[in-house]
Amino acid sequence: MTALVFVESSGDELSRQALTFAQGLRPGLGPGLGDEVHAVLIGTASEPDGLEAYGVSTAHLAGGLDAYAPAAWAQAIVELIGRTLPAVVVGPGTDRGNEVLAHVAAKLDRPMAANCVSLDPGDPATLVRVRWGGSLLEEARLHGSPTLLTVAPHAVAAATVAEPVAMSVEGFTPQVSDADLLACVSERAAAVTPGVSLTDAEVVVSGGRGVGSAEGFAVIEELAELLGGAVGCSRAVTSAGWRPHTDQVGQTGTKISPEIYIACGISGATQHMAGCKGAKKLLAINPDGEASILAGADYAVIGDLHEIVPAISAEIRKVRSE
Repeated sequence: MTALVFVESSGDELSRQALTFAQGLRPGLGPGLGDEVHAVLIGTASEPDGLEAYGVSTAHLAGGLDAYAPAAWAQAIVELIGRTLPAVVVGPGTDRGNEVLAHVAAKLDRPMAANCVSLDPGDPATLVRVRWGGSLLEEARLHGSPTLLTVAPHAVAAATVAEPVAMSVEGFTPQVSDADLLACVSERAAAVTPGVSLTDAEVVVSGGRGVGSAEGFAVIEELAELLGGAVGCSRAVTSAGWRPHTDQVGQTGTKISPEIYIACGISGATQHMAGCKGAKKLLAINPDGEASILAGADYAVIGDLHEIVPAISAEIRKVRSE
């Protein structure tokens, strides 16, 4: 049997996590769903470079769909399902992955589960998925074949296989209707974000309501610049108009995975923690010793961020000048 994985791009971290999840379903490594892992990439800009290192035996390239159109991309996957007859279809837990797999489910009239962390096959399949912004895990049963799901971000670490397989590449042109192309991306406007982006940053320094004002972010920006990182914020900050929505970390903002996340004056609402749970380490700076964020912090400093953050910046400058 085959596991089919929707890969947004060969370099996409969450797509690699989805491939690793699928590898865990192979005989001897887990429940034993698939003898092979196939990948599907859509659009001429998508190349399968390096996917053999993640155990992909066949990469299917769907041509003629350069612009993102969720229903059309789903149709490409539906056609491939008909040809390869996979036992499970896996997508990354991204906005695009969830949307495309939802369209696949609608076209096949099958249920689909989003943000899964584990799967035990069968009919019905038993799975565990993240709910309520990461505040709880739900065990559910999913009926129908193939099993359709997306993998929760950072539920598994992307890992290459011990012995890369010989990968074949097959192209195909899906037959899409005009209706499939009604909703599509017609233009892209690049966001003007000086410096490193939130998604790529190894260090993210964020401020919450406790910063007090837009001007108060000067100390946050200073520390982020010294560390070569990006500036983030909580939803309360964007709601107050202190920072743009592009800076928001959280369930309805950007999901990040830096080496260290420094949260200043952030209480730790469930939605915010869902966005930063991919961080390797969390340093919380908060005057409230009972703040929710401290429960998930690796390090904590209890005190006024307006005193602590400038002191950290001053110490960094001092060390570098010596």
